[in-house]
Amino acid sequence: MSSFSDISALSAAEESHYMQQWLPLVKKVVRQLAPLANNLMDRDDIEQVALMGLLESLRRFGRPDEQFASYAMQRVRGAVLDQFRQQDWRPRSLRQQAHKINDAIREMTRRLGHEPSEEQICQQLNLSQETWYAYLQQVNLSNLESLDTLLSVEGSSGNASALSGAVLEDEVDIQRTLAQAVAALDERERVILHLYYQQGMSLKEIAQVLELTEARVCQLNKKISEKIKTYF
Repeated sequence: MSSFSDISALSAAEESHYMQQWLPLVKKVVRQLAPLANNLMDRDDIEQVALMGLLESLRRFGRPDEQFASYAMQRVRGAVLDQFRQQDWRPRSLRQQAHKINDAIREMTRRLGHEPSEEQICQQLNLSQETWYAYLQQVNLSNLESLDTLLSVEGSSGNASALSGAVLEDEVDIQRTLAQAVAALDERERVILHLYYQQGMSLKEIAQVLELTEARVCQLNKKISEKIKTYF
């Protein structure tokens, strides 16, 4: 099993070989995240960022083993999300609109005593389905950035031999908390979590599998992120 403590540098030929071997992983991440780019980056640019993430994964991890897929998926996805954030992917008008919707949802929740439904929110704020879905995409991308950081613990757990005792203990605690958080999800939420984060499916693909609307899956993904983060 590879670990950060015993990495031997890959040759240029080995890097090229492994880049080709793991190219499908890059394609999967690009297919998953490209719809969230909000026209800020085209698909080719996103793929280049993802490829650099894969290369960095190989150079940090070393020769791939059974732990590499999970580790590389997190690193490649993280590279793309970082690029989105650096590019300030949300126009100012959309950020302002998101704040307005957030405030309105909190007020409706306080007044109703429970979280309002999608229909209630759209009716109260006079939002079109397109505007509501755009809002959910923004929220989901923000949630992805923080939730991916937590889920990446699993991706790095195979390299535990390189960690100090104190750091390893912290990571074990995080993994235990994460396991509890996932166990608290209902069955459908666990399926979505698995399909999105482990299988790398896009929200549209998950919607087709579960026979839901893409907006509904987006909303459920938001709830999953919120539930897991409450454990931390």
